[in-house]
Amino acid sequence: MSAQPLTYEGILDLFRKSDERFDKRMADSRLEFDKRMAEAAQGMADSRQEFAQSMAESDARFEKRMAELAKQIEKTNQDVGGLASSVGNIVEHMIGGDNILAQFYALEYDVTDYSRNNKFGKRGTAESGQIDLLLDDGDVAILIEVKTNLKNDDVHEHIERLEKYRRWMDKKGQGKKRYVGALACAMAENNVIQFAQKKGMYVILQLGNTVEIVPSPKGFKAKEW
Repeated sequence: MSAQPLTYEGILDLFRKSDERFDKRMADSRLEFDKRMAEAAQGMADSRQEFAQSMAESDARFEKRMAELAKQIEKTNQDVGGLASSVGNIVEHMIGGDNILAQFYALEYDVTDYSRNNKFGKRGTAESGQIDLLLDDGDVAILIEVKTNLKNDDVHEHIERLEKYRRWMDKKGQGKKRYVGALACAMAENNVIQFAQKKGMYVILQLGNTVEIVPSPKGFKAKEW
């Protein structure tokens, strides 16, 4: 087959077909571009929606947590108020009548006076402290620490308090006076009571509207500071 001569019309036809193919490719590219842009826009919209939903859920969780925290703070405040009230009630029940005095009389302490919240030592130093309730019979004073729930650590701390008080009174020239320790509480485990008694201290328990000295074990002798 012999080649046909390239005419002017043939050249125009080649350009026309080339333009058509180019236009089609461009149209296809625009369609693909538009499609991808639409998908990207939809993806952005979905992401914004998910983000907004996530933030809303986070805000809801935060508000719930803050509400729970507020309830916990309120309960803590109530518990602290109840604790202070319990400690105050124990002291009031000890000095509100002669029941506890009669019990110490039975233990041969002729208590003639009492005082509350006795601060001693130089304020702000390690040698200062406070005695919740002090019962005095002239020669011997009973230093009582009051707790709601007595623990072993409270026993150790009261021993340190008694030692500091002894040193303080010695400095004041009252070295002849003797001091006995006691711990009063609304509740205490048996092992804690036994530990305090082993250390030579009396334990006083609140029972309803009265207070009672826990019977000491056989051979018990109160330690004197």
